[in-house]
Amino acid sequence: MSASTFHVERTAIYDPAWRAAAPPLEQRGYGFPSLTSTVPKELVHRAAVAEVLLTDWQRTGETRFAVSAQWPRSHSFFTPVAGGYYDPLICTETIRQIGSLLAHAEFGVPFGHQFLWWDAGLSIEPEHLRVDQTPAALDIDVTCLEIKRRAGGLAWLRYEAVVHRGGHRVATGRMSYACISPAVYRRVRPAHTLAADYSPLPLTAPAAPQSVGRLSPTDVVLSPLSEPNRWQLRVDTNHAALFDHPVDHVPGMLLLEAARQASAAALGRSSFLPLSITADFKRYAELDMPCMIEAERLYPDAPEAQDAVHVTGHQDGELVFSSTVTAASYTG
Repeated sequence: MSASTFHVERTAIYDPAWRAAAPPLEQRGYGFPSLTSTVPKELVHRAAVAEVLLTDWQRTGETRFAVSAQWPRSHSFFTPVAGGYYDPLICTETIRQIGSLLAHAEFGVPFGHQFLWWDAGLSIEPEHLRVDQTPAALDIDVTCLEIKRRAGGLAWLRYEAVVHRGGHRVATGRMSYACISPAVYRRVRPAHTLAADYSPLPLTAPAAPQSVGRLSPTDVVLSPLSEPNRWQLRVDTNHAALFDHPVDHVPGMLLLEAARQASAAALGRSSFLPLSITADFKRYAELDMPCMIEAERLYPDAPEAQDAVHVTGHQDGELVFSSTVTAASYTG
């Protein structure tokens, strides 16, 4: 069912008391200067307040919302890239948080339901992505493109987010996910993954950080193998940002980071600013079996304005995810 034929009824389970006293978003101007706090961390599935990027939201139409966010000048994981640009994946995380926020606060999804990420896409405007002397205040226009309900509850959401900074478009992203109840989640997951003694594989050695566009080995998510452009996914469940809270599978953001790092390696970039990234998620990536990551440079001999890399992840011979990453052509 398309959003254009769907009548939205507000079934929010969270409505902050200060909203009634706050001026409408359209009267606040860019940056929403009246706001000084983030949204509750539970609404965006974060355990640490420091990992919450959203600061406010408001419905502006039947299927449209205005969201505000802030990016810190420095982050423990989303560090500046390519000589002073915000990491584009902090934008992807911002858009992911929007999906959780809308599900709980606007579409009535109870806490404890699981979100099954199907696809994600992001394209950026790098000239507006520079790290400045103050944190980046963001205004985000969100449109729900496809909304499906089952038994009165949200079953599927596909949405687009256009991110602005100071009136300039910074990025455009799209995501979609299915929403499933705890009972359904227990049925679709292997029983052993939900057991108390479920444990991941031992942590493997990281690739050299410079070879994958990273500064610290603790942030490297690829382990080298003997074959070129092929790695084992390195899953550190103690990583404070990638594993903000315990989960029974590899998070989608870690898979996107693997695609970015594999692309940097395939292109030979120690400093890497992706211009776009798309991903399709086919199945859960399990913590207790190796996930093999492969990268293939697309059209290496074509004299085009961008470089592109196709990245895939497989477990036990089955495709887990695929991603395409583009970057500006390297001129030396």
